[in-house]
Amino acid sequence: MTPTRIETEASGGCQCGAVRYHASAMLDTSHICHCRMCQKATGHVFAALVGVPKDALRWTRGTPAIFNSSDQIERGYCRDCGTPLYYDYPESRHLSVTTGSLDEPARFPPKMQFGIEARMPWFETLVTLREEGTTEQTMSGIAEAIAASNHQHPDHDTESWP
Repeated sequence: MTPTRIETEASGGCQCGAVRYHASAMLDTSHICHCRMCQKATGHVFAALVGVPKDALRWTRGTPAIFNSSDQIERGYCRDCGTPLYYDYPESRHLSVTTGSLDEPARFPPKMQFGIEARMPWFETLVTLREEGTTEQTMSGIAEAIAASNHQHPDHDTESWP
């Protein structure tokens, strides 16, 4: 499958705001990967990723630290807060940013899944889980204190941070 380049603007960054990026184009490759390496890299049972042409990506604040998860793959993350930011096969003309690091992740729903050999056997049951409510409802005693002391960067670019 040859990815299609979509001329659209998207930005994102890490949780603490030390690293920010901007893309002037995205690829139609939004996916989730269940492989064990992606599970370990994200601390989650799958990684949600979307492709960005390397010539369309620029780091607007800071630069990511890099960990080579294999001799072929590098993964970028924030050295300050640990947020996973991207997956890269250096010989490729694109890399994949983590969907959750985008300012508007809902714009890029997954279209496919890979690494299904390590997919959790209960993955298909996620949509059937009971919903307990919003954060404010389920954590009513502490949600206000968390909001008042929030150190998370907002979902948009800022002139400076913090």
